Amino acid sequence: MAAGTRIAYGPGMSAADLDKLHARIQGLRAKTVDNGCTEDEALSAAAKVAELLDRYDLSLSDVELRAEPCEQLAFETGRKKRIPLDGCVGAVAEFCDCKIWREKNGAGAFRYVFFGLRADVAVAHYLTDLIDNAVRTELGAFKNSRDYQRFAHKERHLANSSFALGMVVSIAAKLTAMKAERDDANRSTGRDLVLVKGSVVEAELAKLNLQLRTVRTGRRFIQPEAYDAGEAAGAALAINPGIGGKR
Repeated sequence: MAAGTRIAYGPGMSAADLDKLHARIQGLRAKTVDNGCTEDEALSAAAKVAELLDRYDLSLSDVELRAEPCEQLAFETGRKKRIPLDGCVGAVAEFCDCKIWREKNGAGAFRYVFFGLRADVAVAHYLTDLIDNAVRTELGAFKNSRDYQRFAHKERHLANSSFALGMVVSIAAKLTAMKAERDDANRSTGRDLVLVKGSVVEAELAKLNLQLRTVRTGRRFIQPEAYDAGEAAGAALAINPGIGGKR
């Protein structure tokens, strides 16, 4: 979104305002680390967009909210096996009031499919992309650390996966706590967005007649020191939506 552009809130928010909000999300997606935006800045910006979505949703009546269309948006992993991001996408979906499932694409690689209101799935996809990039960046830094060099060569594959897992678990916990704070703030307005949006998404999901099933995951072996280092890296990421603060 261009500097100086403002989004109107409250009952007067129009379709054009929502389009501006979508444009802002797309602008944030293009704001990568390579373009001078740190992981902290990008994750914080994405969280703020999620709060903007809450404000928009609160401006709609229940009837208007139920008329909002639901969409699917897939995040391609490019991998044919489990990856550490599995430990975080559920929290991302919950944070964005979406449903999520994992499926294989035509090439046999896994992808995560977010389902929900149009703006919500856009934010969920964006957050997943940013978390994935953040994990890759922090893992790269960890591999160059003195602590990493102490691992024997045969231990490094486990150390890599342990670091990434520790990081996404930490980020998931942070998103879960932030979601609880957001929901409390919304309920203080006298309206529970989670219940209203949840009923909309559930009804639309039922129309797809999907055969979803829960898959039990096996035990994971970790390298404790690497896991702790990843957990610390995840905790250090500043994801602050600034609920109740000034902008």
